[in-house]
Order: sequence, then structure tokens, then C-alpha cells
Amino acid sequence: MKTHLPKVNPDQRKWHVIDAEGVVLGRLAAQVADILRGKNKPVFTPHLDAGDFVIVVNAEKVVVTGKKETNKRYMTYSGWKGGEKYTSVAELRARHPEMLIHRAVRGMIPKNRLGRVLLTKLKVYPGKEHPHAAQQPAPLAGAK
Repeated sequence: MKTHLPKVNPDQRKWHVIDAEGVVLGRLAAQVADILRGKNKPVFTPHLDAGDFVIVVNAEKVVVTGKKETNKRYMTYSGWKGGEKYTSVAELRARHPEMLIHRAVRGMIPKNRLGRVLLTKLKVYPGKEHPHAAQQPAPLAGAK
């Protein structure tokens, strides 16, 4: 008996748009990661890219629970001694609100070549406008 591998056609990928206004960050990131991987489809295969494109708008209005706005810190490292920089959620939201969602989703997908390809299908915008109207994205309700 042979293992069935589904045919994944990259031309048939759908585009989804999610409004992040008032949605909890972690729940939104989990929903987006599932769509990017294709876990919501019957042809899901762990080592294949069967997912769809996701556009997230209103990234600056995403909600974090508890005291994460001030206490949660993101670390970046330059590679040099003493090159660590820490940024709180409030500072990151003020500078680059789209990075909040991007970093949360990046932590929920595989850390390999497949994961890097999946991240290219995520488009995050701080405001309500996005340049992907030609793809006719279908609106998707954000996880509450």
C-alpha cells in the first residue's frame, strides 16, 4: 500500500483578510498560523505548503491581555558583546505595530525552510488599507 500525497496547486491559493481590531494577539496568531500552513484544509500534509495567503489589517489595534503591554519584552541581538536590545510591547506598537503580529505568527510555524516560505504569504498592515484588492481577498472573522 502506497502513501497518498495530495497534489497542491499553488495557483489555487485563496487570499483571506482578517481585521485585528479588538482581537487577542495570541488567538489571532494561532488562527493565522493554521491558515498559512493549510491545517484548515483536508489536503494538509506537514511537509508541504498547502496554505493560503493572509492579510491582517488594523494591526495597531490588536489587544494583549494582562500586563503584557508593559511587562512583555522582545529581545534583539546584534551579534556583538553587549548588543542585546529589549523592547516592550508598547514601544513596538508605537514604532512598528505590524511586527507584533509577525513575531507572534513566526513563533507558531516551523523553524525551517518551509516556515520561511510560509511567512512570505503573511501580509500585515497597521491601518485599514492594503494594496491587495486585485486578489479579491475573502473576509475572515478574527478569533475573539
